[in-house]
Amino acid sequence: MTTPAISAATGLADPMISVIGLYKSFGDKQVLRGIDLEIGRGESLMLVGGSGAGKSVFIKHLIGLLQPDEGNVVVDGVDLTRASPEVVLELRKKFGMTFQEGALFDSMNVADNIAFPIRRHTKKSEKEVSMRVRECLGLVRLPGIEDKMPAELSGGMRRRVGFARAIALEPEILLFDEPTTGLDPINTAAIGDVINQLRSELGVTAVTITHDMNLAGKIADRVAIIRRGQILLVDTPERFLESDNWFIRAFLNGEVPEEDHP
Repeated sequence: MTTPAISAATGLADPMISVIGLYKSFGDKQVLRGIDLEIGRGESLMLVGGSGAGKSVFIKHLIGLLQPDEGNVVVDGVDLTRASPEVVLELRKKFGMTFQEGALFDSMNVADNIAFPIRRHTKKSEKEVSMRVRECLGLVRLPGIEDKMPAELSGGMRRRVGFARAIALEPEILLFDEPTTGLDPINTAAIGDVINQLRSELGVTAVTITHDMNLAGKIADRVAIIRRGQILLVDTPERFLESDNWFIRAFLNGEVPEEDHP
């Protein structure tokens, strides 16, 4: 049984990211099967789907870590699939990426973790670096923890320090990879608040990969669900949660549809 896409690209007037006819295979395994998706400038898009659906492979195409077999990825008017390696490297500076568990360097304190990309990619003085570190910690609501080590932080604090590092170079696009996995409801709510604050104060475009549907109404302008390498539906959180599509109902109920059983 093949389920056609309900909606995909929306013809946005000012897309920050346009993905057009994206295909990607690894050997005999076809992972992306013709994805079309636009993400508006300043929009918060939440990307959901089961394990192995293609979410991580899709995100890697957005930042030019993978080249598609077919299709195009256009970021702020630049086609990554046709750009030179030098242009792709420069365009990556528009992105800030966060990872599960924060992905901090355990041997560095909080200040040095956040300062790492600043020291690597800019010529700022140490005074300027310290000022930027304090600014970033303030934005994620963790002032004054510069000297703490990652092992001294809770899971939620590590995620937020990861956010602070992601915004250190003042990106225009933030990618959040499972930002609330393993967190309790209080920390999950705090993460949602911080994501909204970053969007509001920095004016960034945000793409969040998550299984946490409770985040949808809190941070997302639209929700996209990916299934078997295709976008099945893109819609507002309210309409997404009310969808009568059989696969989406099963996904929301935590069920594995019969045809998707191993």
